[in-house]
Amino acid sequence: MKTTGTAILALSLSSFGAMAVADESTHSFVPTQLSATSAQADANGFFEDQHVTGSTRNWYSNELRRRDDRFSYQKNGVATPTPRRINWVQGTIVNYSSGFTQGTVGFATELALYNAIALDRDRKDLAGGANRTLTENDGDAVGQWSKMGLANVKARVSNTTLTMGRQSVNTPVIAYIGNRALPSSFQGFALQSDEFNNLSLQAGSFDRVSPRSEQSLARFRSEYANSTATADRLDMFGGDYKPFDNVTTSLYASNLEDFWKQYYFGFTHEIGNSDALSLSTNLNYYKTKDAGQSKLGPIDNDTYSLSFTGTHKAHSLSIAYQEVAGDEYFDYAHETNAIFLANSLLSDFNGPNEKSLQIGYVLNMAEYGVPGLKFNIYQARGWGIDGTHYKGTAYDVKNMDGETHYEYGIGTSYAVQSGPLKATAIRATYTTHRASEFQADGNLNELRVVTTIPFNIL
Repeated sequence: MKTTGTAILALSLSSFGAMAVADESTHSFVPTQLSATSAQADANGFFEDQHVTGSTRNWYSNELRRRDDRFSYQKNGVATPTPRRINWVQGTIVNYSSGFTQGTVGFATELALYNAIALDRDRKDLAGGANRTLTENDGDAVGQWSKMGLANVKARVSNTTLTMGRQSVNTPVIAYIGNRALPSSFQGFALQSDEFNNLSLQAGSFDRVSPRSEQSLARFRSEYANSTATADRLDMFGGDYKPFDNVTTSLYASNLEDFWKQYYFGFTHEIGNSDALSLSTNLNYYKTKDAGQSKLGPIDNDTYSLSFTGTHKAHSLSIAYQEVAGDEYFDYAHETNAIFLANSLLSDFNGPNEKSLQIGYVLNMAEYGVPGLKFNIYQARGWGIDGTHYKGTAYDVKNMDGETHYEYGIGTSYAVQSGPLKATAIRATYTTHRASEFQADGNLNELRVVTTIPFNIL
């Protein structure tokens, strides 16, 4: 962490920490003890606890490139520019989960069928589709497709579960990404242990990813490298520890084979009462270093974010500072959401040596008699992007010299509170991003409307 970043961190902790009023005596130390209950001891049986649930998501996005930026699509075999891209997909998940069998060792299974229907199939609208709509090589939409998104077997002893097969994972170093009509998932095995009251441990090894908008499994690759290199395995280990009832810490490590080793530390502290004033502090730090065959070349990257959120009744105001110390992007595995940083928005604000600041506001209308309705607005700016000292070839950053960009967005969401559509969520967002010449995210306006309806079958 650079000296300037350390100074900002220290100053922010002292100044913002004084904002909240709280009774510190209520935040007591939590001694680590064995869990008082056993999940396996409470197992009711394979069929007795089985469930069939699901959800259907209507996902719409309308993007407009500004200035000289353009998408492109194939017209009569020729790449043709277009300023607009529209994706409209209906994604449906039907999930079967059994209960655990009784006994010292319990067994269970989980199966989930994913289905997608392209509601907009116009080649010009899709402009290639990318990870939004599944398309053929010529750019035509695949009208309807399905796959097994989840398919695994679980074995449990006490409060420790081993999962083998295709599964969802959510950690700072490998996490499913659910920002499309369907989420990603991973093939491999994972172990989760909750044998202690305030300590949870996780480990896993995964050899393939099931992408959001593809039917087949894929090897792991980088999110930001322009290299075609792939990795056959991602290994991880880590845990979450709660030493006080208002403090949570996380420590994780991962190895993306022949790409990099990555380490993560997270810290969350909450103080005060939102009826008067509460303050949430969140620190995220990643260390990334090339490893093995170093297929992406030299990597030596330290990235952190520090955010504060003050809440008074219906109103929440947040400020977040983020900094990248490294001559390449802060990078993570493609088709994952393993970027637990405060300023990961439409842009990730993760360019080489980039600094960024975000200010956001959320209004929770539950305080005004409309539970489930929220509004938010934010603005983020990134500056000082400098890749001129980069020595490798995997990242296209050498022309970045003092690049800047900014993003602002407004949104609203509503979750149905009762009735047959309970938990149905509707969210609409409008985002604008503007960038200097060599900042990679470009100039874009996007309207996104997403409706997710959960349902129970059994």
